[in-house]
Amino acid sequence: MAKAGPVYVCAECGAVHAKWSGRCDACGAWNSIHEEAPAAPGPGGVRLPRSHRAAILSDLSSTEAPPPRTLSGIGELDRVLGGGLVPGSAILVGGDPGIGKSTLLLQAAAAFAGSGLKCVYVSGEEASAQVRMRAGRLGLGQANVQLAAETDLTGILTMLDAERPDLVIIDSIQTMWSDAVGSAPGSVSQVRSAAHELAGFAKRRGSAVVLVGHVTKEGQIAGPRVVEHMVDTVLYFEGERGHQFRILRSVKNRFGPADEIGVFEMTGGGLAEVQNPSALFLSGREERAPGSSVFAGIEGTRPVLVEIQALVAPSPHSQARRAVVGWDGARLAMILAVMEARVGLPFTGLDVYLNVAGGLRISEPAADLAVAAALLSAREDAALPADMVVFGEISLSGALRPVSQTENRLKEAQKLGFSQAALPERSKAAEGTGVTLRSVPDLAAFAGSMFGAG
Repeated sequence: MAKAGPVYVCAECGAVHAKWSGRCDACGAWNSIHEEAPAAPGPGGVRLPRSHRAAILSDLSSTEAPPPRTLSGIGELDRVLGGGLVPGSAILVGGDPGIGKSTLLLQAAAAFAGSGLKCVYVSGEEASAQVRMRAGRLGLGQANVQLAAETDLTGILTMLDAERPDLVIIDSIQTMWSDAVGSAPGSVSQVRSAAHELAGFAKRRGSAVVLVGHVTKEGQIAGPRVVEHMVDTVLYFEGERGHQFRILRSVKNRFGPADEIGVFEMTGGGLAEVQNPSALFLSGREERAPGSSVFAGIEGTRPVLVEIQALVAPSPHSQARRAVVGWDGARLAMILAVMEARVGLPFTGLDVYLNVAGGLRISEPAADLAVAAALLSAREDAALPADMVVFGEISLSGALRPVSQTENRLKEAQKLGFSQAALPERSKAAEGTGVTLRSVPDLAAFAGSMFGAG
């Protein structure tokens, strides 16, 4: 049998190339392709037959109870996990360096240990004494959590087989290395191999395994994206360095709803969960300020109210600036084009700045009308009513489209003292929410009724 030659793998996206080149054709990254040795074949180079047999779905017992979940007592973490920790699950947690991933997971390990689970925290970046020092600063010095400072994957798996823990935290997956793979730690092959072995351990032993993954400057988990397909749950830890708020967002979850969020506040004693995110995001809001609107959004299963701020000013440059924080810049360009074409309000020669207060990032189209309201308020220098929330999707024709979960949005607004809402016509809103509805058919009607513009 001919010996397999080397392969060339992109460290950013995991794409495999037949030969080396300076630029990856799949993701466009430069100088990211590295040579790696091929994986060793099985005995004799032949795949051994398996003795397992497939089971018929109808033959499986319908009375068999699902594995019990374990609650940590940290409500926001349990919410994002889908109702607690599932035995045998593999979880990937990604985030920017220094955002608080290790702090959160050390607090989670102590909480799960307090719930009766046997927890092992494996650090490949810090010594055990450093982890113990951080635990003392967080007030967790007496937590019943086992610590290990190790990067050798074989040694870690041997130790875990002997300890048989209920929860394993690997911090981080980029520092793990296996002697069966002939490439450097942190490479695509090493990360893929380590994730595969640890996920297999989770399924084989019934232990929950949490893998920490660093995020690149492009916002992707470093190494191959294929790691996300190996695990059951993918969580991203988000937040702005200038804000004390941190968002734990679920982007994939086989055991619960995706796009669920948990909100934490960074304090001197670690991360504290936020019970009412809407009140926190609106805490510093100035009433009757031009360029401000309150958006009633849905994050996962929870309604969240957040302030959207806009500033429109004459541009001193030949090309006007468009700056966005917390929203999609391409969608802002679409909203500005619709207002110019369908409402007759040009933004040519005007700098436009848009910000979602509190460090939250919004992705749902229901924020279109709230963004347009903030832009119109800033352009016309007229404030919206302080007790109004706004939501709705804007089409390219300028018409307003209804959005889902209207009743939940209105109930959250009423709970925080808002008494009126601007929303699209034909929205399914039940009576008795205590909020006065101002239904508008299109963006031109909204601009005319609220600001006399257009």
